[in-house]
Amino acid sequence: MRNLKRQLLAGPYLLWMTGFILLPVAVILYYAFTTTSGSFTFLNISSITFSVHLKALILSLKLALICTVICLVLSYPLAMILNGMKTKSQGFIVFVFILPMWMNFMLRILAWKMLLSNNGVINSLLGTLGLPKLDILNTPAAVVFCMVYDFLPFMILPIYNAMARIQTDTIEAARDLGAGTITIFFKIIVPLTMSGVVSGIIMVFVPALTSFAVSDLLGGGKVLLIGNVIEQAFMQEYNWNLGSGLSFVLMIFVIASMALMNSWEDEGRTGVW
Repeated sequence: MRNLKRQLLAGPYLLWMTGFILLPVAVILYYAFTTTSGSFTFLNISSITFSVHLKALILSLKLALICTVICLVLSYPLAMILNGMKTKSQGFIVFVFILPMWMNFMLRILAWKMLLSNNGVINSLLGTLGLPKLDILNTPAAVVFCMVYDFLPFMILPIYNAMARIQTDTIEAARDLGAGTITIFFKIIVPLTMSGVVSGIIMVFVPALTSFAVSDLLGGGKVLLIGNVIEQAFMQEYNWNLGSGLSFVLMIFVIASMALMNSWEDEGRTGVW
């Protein structure tokens, strides 16, 4: 009886998943493997090999990887500093990191477009100080910069939560046994926070890979990512078959990256235990 009640409580979630996840994926799969006349084809999938599409995919993977690495390099020491603060200070700093996420995603991108423009606040300040202007708007650097700003909290919070779960007794026991700071970091802290690192990498890499709004606004049409190609296929060319085929290929890359990171996490846990 108790199990039946739990299953009934899960009913709304199952309906939500069916209506907003499974059915849209099924529609994408249908269009990906059919032509406009409804006949079966692999042409939409194989179109990823076209030079324009392949170049956009490679650039998307490159920028997503750069964004993920920068977020990881910035987040790990920040999480360590945050974990070492007093409890009251930790809550305030976490609030500061989460606060920008309350603002609309598009507004944040437009704000950085204004800041990075030739006559924006940053270049005006640099000109006042007699420094050369920062000319990165409409370049991949501007896209990566905004991606790092947008997705950095998704890397910091999982790593910080993983560090907060480490018992101080474990660190003290390691010191009592003669372990130095470097040994404690690589033998205890890093393995115990690997779950947070993997979660952060997935949460940053996946949206960075599939992003199109950032490159559309900050790239000025000069930075074409695979997300932009898919968006143009759906919204401008009204070619749902091509857009679905490219979306299916991108979905494969996302699933493969998540599976790879999960296997890496499992191997790390095995090594720790």
